[in-house]
Amino acid sequence: MLITDAARSPGDQLRSREIRYVTMMSARVGCLILGGVLISAQVPLLPLWLVLCAAGMVFLPWAAVLIANDRAPKSKAERAADAAARERHQMALSEAAPVEEEPVTIDAEVVDPLRTDKNP
Repeated sequence: MLITDAARSPGDQLRSREIRYVTMMSARVGCLILGGVLISAQVPLLPLWLVLCAAGMVFLPWAAVLIANDRAPKSKAERAADAAARERHQMALSEAAPVEEEPVTIDAEVVDPLRTDKNP
């Protein structure tokens, strides 16, 4: 039980994600072993069980990576700080003076890089 509203430390978050990843990958290994046991035991509905094991072996690594790369949602203060930084960046870009390029001579023909029409 937590007695504070502080977010968990990045180390704690990483550790819990690692535990979830290893658990899911262990379940994948379990699917592989179960598939081998089912084939050797010749159980009824073998194709259905093998399809389920194969689906687990394909789905679990994908889900494990997604979950392992997940992070805690941003707090309201973090979202506000990100929005303010984006706004400052946009204002800095809009205040920057446009760069004027000079015409370039190519094969004795003057080419204006700012001109939009293609016909001379």
